[in-house]
Amino acid sequence: MNIIEIGEKIKIAVVGCGRISAKHFESIQQNANYLELVAICDVNNKILNQCADKFNVASYTSMSKLLKSVDVDIVAICTPSGLHPDQAVLAAQHGVHVITEKPMATRWKDGLRMVKACDSADVNLFVVKQNRKNSTLKLLKQAITEKRFGKIYMVHLNVFWTRPQEYYDSAKWRGTWELDGGAFMNQASHYVDLIDWLIGPVANIQAMTATQARDIEVEDTGVMNIRWRSGALGSMSVTMLTYPQNYEGSITIIGEKGTVRVGGVAVNKIEQWDFKDKRKYDDEIHNISYETTSVYGFGHSLYYKNVIDVLYGKADPETDGREGLKSLEVLIALYLSARDGLTISLPLEY
Repeated sequence: MNIIEIGEKIKIAVVGCGRISAKHFESIQQNANYLELVAICDVNNKILNQCADKFNVASYTSMSKLLKSVDVDIVAICTPSGLHPDQAVLAAQHGVHVITEKPMATRWKDGLRMVKACDSADVNLFVVKQNRKNSTLKLLKQAITEKRFGKIYMVHLNVFWTRPQEYYDSAKWRGTWELDGGAFMNQASHYVDLIDWLIGPVANIQAMTATQARDIEVEDTGVMNIRWRSGALGSMSVTMLTYPQNYEGSITIIGEKGTVRVGGVAVNKIEQWDFKDKRKYDDEIHNISYETTSVYGFGHSLYYKNVIDVLYGKADPETDGREGLKSLEVLIALYLSARDGLTISLPLEY
């Protein structure tokens, strides 16, 4: 794998200049000692020209042309989810490393295709999971790693947010199966990621979904029951219909020796933190909670730090393509369960 020499700037291009790209542009600027934005790409000329003027950088309406015209080390893919697979494969074929936004794909076979293409080209595939960098979740992960809960009995996640019809109407791809995915796959994707990252591999899933109020193809509301291989039981409730604004993004864990609830609008407040044993860092729980109106969290820049370290040969990827497949597998399983009324067992492939 091509390691970039320390001291040499990593040349990055951003593909897709819509809503989430702002977090990537911000992260590139915050890591300007290591990253150089060399090109951008979007099919919308108005947005493309605005970003080109703002960042004074070459712009393209074709990713293929960009890759043929500009010397690039890595691309950040910020396009609609259904486009990620072909674009990741295209970058890999040009020997370019890939950062892709969540979800990495809307189909299981496409997620596998992305991983295989990057493996074959010997390039890195990074899947953005920036909420893992949130201070509240990092502390929760530490407690789980230290086995402070003992046996985990039950886990519940809520994502009670709102997306009005105007949000879906703002772009033709929003709310479609092919390019977007529903409330679980798009808006709650980072919470689905917590299911495996925090608790461990999933054994079985039962799910029901509904499109109750929005004029879209996909679900705006759903529930999922989960059995982990560890024996823990849990559930997840998601809706994009909360009135009048985003209300809650939370996870509650009940264990043999501990009970924790991390809530707020986006897992930004530790609301319950009780363990049988005591640790010095327990006093930090009030200090690391923070106010936010951003459901994206603040982790993109920290996520980029790991990308930079990997490309310099100083670290291993924290969330690579295989890590990204773990949450995609849960998502695909829940949609299969909801569609067919069945309990779906994981892994999907043996």
